[in-house]
Amino acid sequence: MHALKNHETAYHGFGEVYFSTVEPGYVKGWKKHTKMLLNIIVPSGAIHFVLYDYRGDSPSFQTIQEVSLSTENYQRLTVPPGVWMAFKGLGSGLNMLLNVASIPHDPTETENLPLKNDIIPYAGFI
Repeated sequence: MHALKNHETAYHGFGEVYFSTVEPGYVKGWKKHTKMLLNIIVPSGAIHFVLYDYRGDSPSFQTIQEVSLSTENYQRLTVPPGVWMAFKGLGSGLNMLLNVASIPHDPTETENLPLKNDIIPYAGFI
């Protein structure tokens, strides 16, 4: 299962690679990075991602995008800085994502919101 090559347009340097898991039916988010670009794949299980573009100069500013990744729908999701993300475990077993991040983890470059908030117009997780 291919994740990312250094000549692809989604590659913007390498900071770290990490795995994260989410239990079936559990939701993680909302989180927004201010510097880190994410390259996410799901090598095990199934995960539903919801993205909210909060970049004022983006053509998709203030739009919601949803995508479910799994071993059956195996592809890479690239999330630029400035986009809010939340995700939910869909599979009945291990739901794991792999992130090839452009920079090392830095807790000062992230923002978090509760699932119910006044910024992101999405109630599908509540």
